[in-house]
Amino acid sequence: MMEFLFLEPVFKEAIWGGNKLREVFGYDIPSETTGECWAVSAHKNGECRIAGGIYDGKLLSSLWKDKPELFGLYPGDEFPLLVKVIDAKNDLSIQVHPDDSYAKIHEKGSLGKTECWYILDCEPDTEIVIGHHAKDRDEMESMIRNHQWSEFIRTIPIKKGDFFQINPGCVHAIKGGTLILETQQSSDITYRVYDYDRLSGGKPRQLHVEQSIATIRAPFKDTDVAVVTEKLSGAVHTHLITCKYYSVDKYEIEGVFTKEFSRYFTNVSVISGKGCINGIPLEAGQNFIIPAKSGECRFEGTMSVICSNPE
Repeated sequence: MMEFLFLEPVFKEAIWGGNKLREVFGYDIPSETTGECWAVSAHKNGECRIAGGIYDGKLLSSLWKDKPELFGLYPGDEFPLLVKVIDAKNDLSIQVHPDDSYAKIHEKGSLGKTECWYILDCEPDTEIVIGHHAKDRDEMESMIRNHQWSEFIRTIPIKKGDFFQINPGCVHAIKGGTLILETQQSSDITYRVYDYDRLSGGKPRQLHVEQSIATIRAPFKDTDVAVVTEKLSGAVHTHLITCKYYSVDKYEIEGVFTKEFSRYFTNVSVISGKGCINGIPLEAGQNFIIPAKSGECRFEGTMSVICSNPE
């Protein structure tokens, strides 16, 4: 059996970040304004190294290149997914992401950014921004250029355990008091539509108004996510999403649970509890990759994990 690839996380500081990545998961964060943990990443802007085992210290991108069999010979020049844990102490900017075709032309061949959010926790009465109220593209552009933010922005209430798919062209923002696990394409392209006139280093943060207008889809159409839950032997399984780029599932394990994973690799994030996999201890905050063709895996303990694999 191929050994699991445990990963050293990479942390990103942000003016909206906090310290919950340390409080909840025990991460050694760089400051009290740490916004993101890049938990599974081979992106050049924040790349994980393997922690332990025969590949200890190697960059994930080098394994992708040199040991493609670990990933089931998945096609493509770059590791396709990026998993983050996001601590939003304050509101993130109102933003939008491009799709593959726009990013390829305008962002030096980058992948676009389709992503999804699992709400790990949130304060009472928290909302997020998903979508807008413009009836067509002309009204969308007018509202943005005239700074009609209260009329333009669409907010919805959230609670722990909610799940959302954010497709390219969807206006969105995580608001303060929210802890999220995000699964996305391996892309770091974000267009800020509006940032509450905040200053960073004494200067307003950069906005991307023209790119935003070019990529926002109008009118807004909500993405229908058909979450399905089933009780299995040793676990409650919730299938969260399957789209063009990834499939995401949650397993609430109680006791012993065995599963054979897909022919490609699977990213695993332990979001609560503790236990083990094939006898290897696990605790909340650990992230690892199950290589392709690893056979049947045996989980034991009381814990919740979120798994993602490419489609």
